[in-house]
Amino acid sequence: MIGLDTNVLVRYLTLDDEVQARRAVALIDDAVERGVPLFVSTIVLCELAWVLQRAYGYGRFEVGTVIERLLRSAQLRFNDAGRLWAALADFRDGSADFPDYLIGRESLDAVCGETVTFDRALEGEVGYRLLR
Repeated sequence: MIGLDTNVLVRYLTLDDEVQARRAVALIDDAVERGVPLFVSTIVLCELAWVLQRAYGYGRFEVGTVIERLLRSAQLRFNDAGRLWAALADFRDGSADFPDYLIGRESLDAVCGETVTFDRALEGEVGYRLLR
């Protein structure tokens, strides 16, 4: 198994740097051809969502689509795909960022009664309390 860093996925998805994109595509295509699984950590997925939105101007729909395609990929492995799917559903239904919903899901799995935040985008969301 090969772990992928955020910048490799960004290059693979955006093809924004010719040299690095070519290397990322070659690595991923080679792994797929050889049947070598690729690991995407939860942190990498959070960074990817943030980078695509903030640096590349992807909208919520596009970010959700990218995350869904990655989660559906037979070649990719994740720490906790069930939690990631739940956070993706929350993200699609809500107004906060994907990492915020993942934080909430992790808190829920850790048997927290709520996640306390200053993030107004989570105000009124089930499982979150805005700290005032």
